[in-house]
Formats: sequence, C-alpha cells, structure tokens
Amino acid sequence: MAGERSTVAVAAAIIERQGRYLIAQRRPDAALGGLWEFPGGKCRAGESLERCLEREILEELGVRIAIRGLERRVSHAYEHAHVELHFYRCELSEGEPAPLGCQALRWVLPSELAGFSFPAANQPLIDTLASIAPTLAQSGGDGLL
Repeated sequence: MAGERSTVAVAAAIIERQGRYLIAQRRPDAALGGLWEFPGGKCRAGESLERCLEREILEELGVRIAIRGLERRVSHAYEHAHVELHFYRCELSEGEPAPLGCQALRWVLPSELAGFSFPAANQPLIDTLASIAPTLAQSGGDGLL
C-alpha cells in the first residue's frame, strides 16, 4: 500500500565505563548520517535482538560484549521507516572499541549527551541517562578514542 512504512527492528548497546557512555557517529553516507548513536544496528531476518547486537558490535567496534539486559524499548516513526529500537545494558568482554563501522567513537558523561545530535528515537533514553548520576566519580579527559 502506498505511503506505508516498513518496521525495522534495531538493537543498540548502552556501554558504560567509569561513568561515561560509549557513543558512535554514523558515517556521512549512512541514513541519518553524521548523527551520534548508541552502537548497534538492524536485525536480519530470523535473527534475535541479542544475536543482532553481538554481531553489530563486533562488526562496528571490533569487540565482544556481554548483554546484561533490556533497558528500554522505543518505537519511533521516521519518514523512511518505523523503528522498534531496543536498548540493552552491555559490558565489554573482549577488546577495546575502534571505529570500524562508524565515523568516530566517544566516551561521554551523561551530562554531555545533550551536546551531541542523535536521531529522534534516542531522545527518551538520553533524557533518562542524563538524569542519572554516573556510577563512578566523573574523571577528567576529553573522552576521545
């Protein structure tokens, strides 16, 4: 039917280290290019959300993760698609993140999240994280990888 949008299942990782969250900048040629996001991606047909997230993180960041649980689910309608975004709390289990499938990576304090441009579907999570104090004392440094 004309005008209908497809629904896309997306899994994203909330990875925290020393009170900072890992965010990735989308490549300029990607959909919503140049915006920042929590790393992850679209599920393939028949793929579980958890398996999708493990695969996407390995492809995009070159690391393995341990998924600790679903933090939040957000449904958002963009012009091009309807997105069902699943945010999972994760820990790094092997490796150090590198920007293999994205333009850049940053470790940012919750209070810094509002200073980055994210896709609209991320906003409910950003609001929640920004209102929560980090688990560890905030430390100096610019957060660049």
